[in-house]
This record gives sequence, C-alpha cells and structure tokens, in this order.
Amino acid sequence: MPLPDGTDKKPSRIQQRNRSRILEAALEVFSQHGYRGATLDQIAETAGLSKPNILYYFDGKAEIHVTLLNQLMETWLDPLVTLDPEGDPLQEILGYVQRKLDMARDLPRESRLFAGEILQGAPRMAPHLEAGLQPLFEEKCAVIQNWMNLGHLAQVDPRHLIFSIWATTQHYADFAAQVQVLLRDEPDSHEGAADYLTTLFTRLLSP
Repeated sequence: MPLPDGTDKKPSRIQQRNRSRILEAALEVFSQHGYRGATLDQIAETAGLSKPNILYYFDGKAEIHVTLLNQLMETWLDPLVTLDPEGDPLQEILGYVQRKLDMARDLPRESRLFAGEILQGAPRMAPHLEAGLQPLFEEKCAVIQNWMNLGHLAQVDPRHLIFSIWATTQHYADFAAQVQVLLRDEPDSHEGAADYLTTLFTRLLSP
C-alpha cells in the first residue's frame, strides 16, 4: 500500500490472504457465470467478505478479472514454451498434448475463464495475446515446420495443428459437464482421452 512518501508498503499476511481469497472466489464466479454475468456481490459472498472489503483491495470487477487473466497467461503459455526444438519431434508434440490435457483436468476453471474472455472478443486480453502469445506461436510454428521439412513429421499446417491440440484438449475442461454425462460409465476419462489423442496425433504426424 502506498505511503505518504510514495513508497510501497509490503502487504500484511492478512491482506495477502484476503487478496488470495478474493481472487479464488472470483475465479469460481467468473468460470461459472462469465464476466458479464458475474457481480461483485457474488464474489464477496463466495469469498466470505463484504463488498466494501472487496473494493478495498480492487477498484472493481474489471480489475479483478484482469488480475486473474494476467496470472493465467504465464501458466497457459508454459506448455508451449517447453516445446524443445532439440527434442524428438513426435514425442515433443505428444508431450505438449499431454500437458494441455493435464491442464484441462487440473485447471478447468482457468480454462473456462480464458475461453469466456476469448468468446467475448478478448477485450481485456488482446494486448497480452499480441505481446505474449503471438510471437511464441510463430516461433513454435517455425520449429514444427522445420521438423516437417526435415522429414521427421508428416506435412500439415503447424498453425492448425496447434489449434487442433487446443480444441481437443480444452474441450474436456470447457465442456466438462457434457463430458461427465456422456462418459459416466468410464472410470478414468482422462486416461481414455490421453490414449485417444496420442493415437490421433501419432497417426496424423508420423511421416
């Protein structure tokens, strides 16, 4: 918090805990209701704090939402960052698929938060997509294209390959309610999805 001399005071343990409670509650509310459907009252109730208490830490709903999205971007990009140009091409792609599928299982609310922002036209995320995702996307597409040019992978459009990986993995988070109903007799849908996607992308990319 700012002091009279303009320096920042380190937040107390209680302030850090309350801020974390607010962000955790907001993640739950935003992932269920979307940005437009979410309210500060809902966030306050979920956090177990008063609305004025929420506004002590954040200027409003928009700042909370942007804070969550900023925190999410690094996590969201990390699996693509770790795609190693020096690794075995097919295993690197399959490893990326597995990491994205694990994220769908472990971070379903974050996936829905991200999807909701994109479906609205990315009004708050556009600068981050251009500054963070676009150069990384182009870099990894070039890596994949080089693998294909060397004959290590079958020729497909690297851009649409990555889009397909996103679509097939994030489906299990964004449409989890539907997946659970349709696969209710399958004890481990995550393992089944991993086996299927491994087979799918192996057949697609094997030269």
